[in-house]
Formats: sequence, C-alpha cells, structure tokens
Amino acid sequence: MRSISDTIARLSAATAHSSAYSGSGPLLAMRDFGSNPGALRSFIYIPVGLPANAPLVVVLHGCTQSAAGYDRASGWSRLADEQGFALLYPEQQRSNNANGCFNWFEVGDTRRDAGEALSIRQMIAAVQDRHAIDPARIYVTGLSAGGAMASTMLATYPEVFAGGAIIAGLPHGVADGMVQAFDRMRAHGLPTKAGLQNALRGASAHQGPWPKLSVWHGDADRTVAVGNAEAVLAQWRGIHGLPDRPSTVEQVDGVTHRSWHTADGLPVLEDYIVSGMGHGTPLKTKGDGSYGIAAPYMLDVGISSTARIARFWGICDSDATQRRTLGSETHGETYGSLNPPARAEVRQLYGHRIEAGKSPAKGGVGQVIEEALRAAGLMK
Repeated sequence: MRSISDTIARLSAATAHSSAYSGSGPLLAMRDFGSNPGALRSFIYIPVGLPANAPLVVVLHGCTQSAAGYDRASGWSRLADEQGFALLYPEQQRSNNANGCFNWFEVGDTRRDAGEALSIRQMIAAVQDRHAIDPARIYVTGLSAGGAMASTMLATYPEVFAGGAIIAGLPHGVADGMVQAFDRMRAHGLPTKAGLQNALRGASAHQGPWPKLSVWHGDADRTVAVGNAEAVLAQWRGIHGLPDRPSTVEQVDGVTHRSWHTADGLPVLEDYIVSGMGHGTPLKTKGDGSYGIAAPYMLDVGISSTARIARFWGICDSDATQRRTLGSETHGETYGSLNPPARAEVRQLYGHRIEAGKSPAKGGVGQVIEEALRAAGLMK
C-alpha cells in the first residue's frame, strides 16, 4: 500500500484537476485539454484500480451517436474494468456537423496539427498528463465516420498509436468535401493502391514502426460499401510491406478472419468481413465472451468486435471474460462524498472495488483512505 504522505500528495493533486472534469455517470467530461481547434467534446473513463502504466483506448462514435451511447452499447467500459485500461471518448458537436459525424472528409480537420485531428491529439496528451498511461500502449478505434477519423488519427499521428481498429470506415485521405465523401462511401472513385499508400505516407514525416490494424465490415453494408475495407487493407499492407495474400485464414465465431504477419511471424494486420451484416459495430450480447447491448448501428451478430480488437492489440486476456481481482472495498460513504475527479484519483490509487454502504474494518484500507482524505482537506 502507498504511504499516507504519498496518498495525501496524490489526492491533493486530484483537487488541482477538479475544474477539468464534470459529470456523475460512467463517463466524465474533460475540459481544458488544449486549444481544441476542432471544437470537440471529450469524455474519459478510468476504471477502479487502474494500474500504473495502463493502456489507453480512444473510441470514436459514429454519426447520430454520442460518447455515452456508444460506450454503453459497445461494452468498452466493462472490458476496461475487467482488463485494466483507460478510455477516452471524443464527441462531435451538432454545431460542427448536423448529423454528429466527425468531419473525416474536411481537409482542415484531417491534417496533422489542425482541426479535429489536433483536438483529439490534445485530449490524448491531457489524459497522459493526468493519469498513469503507458505511452507505448495507446490505441484508437471508431465506427463509420468515427472509423474514418480513426484512419486519419493513425495516418497523421502514427507515432502516438500502437494499434487501431476501423469498423465500417474508410481509408485516410480519400475525400475532399461532402460530394466526394458520398461517392467514397459507395466505394466509387477510390484511389489506386499506390494513391492510397501515398496518402498514408504523406500524412506525417513518420518513418516507422507503424501501428497494427484491425478492420471490420459487414458485406451487406449499404451505408459504407464493403469495398472500403479492402481499400483500408491495401493502404496498410503497403506501409507494412505485406503481400496481398494473408498469412492465415480461419473461422472465428462463424466469421472469416484473415491475418497478415511480419517476417517474424507477428500479426500486424487483420480483417473480419461479417456475412449478411449491415452498417454497424459487430457485437455478441449473450453467452460467454459477450459485451454490450444491441442498439441502432450496434449489431448483435454473435461476435464481439470489442473483445476481439482488444485481444489483437494485446491488452485483453485470451479469455476476455476473465475478471481482474479488485481486492477489498473502501468506505462507500467516504468515496461518495468526493467530487468526480477525486473519486477517479482514489480509484487510480487503489485496486479496490468501491461499493456504497460497506464500512471498512477498523484499521483497514478504508480507514487509511479516510484519514488521508481528511488530512488532504477533501472531507470533513
């Protein structure tokens, strides 16, 4: 256990961040994360007992969705609780896009150090600054417009990410304006393989190593045609120097899974094309390994993209239903009296499940925390 002096210092530091957070639900709104040129909103989820040097997953919702709605349906926060990683949810505002879509087709929002791309980068830096994030284990995923923006983040800031996942999305750099966006969504006029790879290479000065990538799409998608999945693969096969032919082909939960490996046998690119699935995120909502709930564009097709993506990145046990041991409870009333940032800091400091109405044994962990909170001036 940490010393009382260390606890006091850390809890006091939490109050310094109190103006940067708000909200009482699972996701906390994060403010003051930078100049925010893309005028996006930002939400975080920090699990109970987040370990030091934890991974961070950036999740980008689709059009008409919200950060909270996507989290609830996808099951990411439940998996984060079980596996011990933090979540960052950028959220679009209707004042930027009437349909709530990330502006993946606007040049001003998809260049390095500009617009929405820079806003998301600033959010990541703020989370790194405020929490114990491993800089070598930052990942990004997104659905539809969020998937296309995930493509942009991987292209413009490849040095930031260890991996990504694009769900029903598009390659980076294929559209310049709304008219082109609709054509590309139908897979009309997509660049050649060389053009796709040049767009990726030209998005930053990075020379590698490059993030690994998971690609998901339904072959019955009438919103973003499945041809975009092959375009994404072509874009990233080039950057990794991979052949067209996959290293392995197998069936996973009834879905064909292809994987491309490096010369050392490491998987760096994969895809799942779900037969008969329309536009949305693939979910498994019942039985072992199930996460999330069905909702518009959140489709129960018997395979959990959430768990499979995390497993591909290496931040999830092979059995994603394995829960972490969270240890003893802290004092529910003490914890409940704190503001959200202080509660988040307590969760970070201790690997203990916090349950309302349970009192600690005398001299136990809860009493230690309560004494530290009083000493830090965070409770009376």
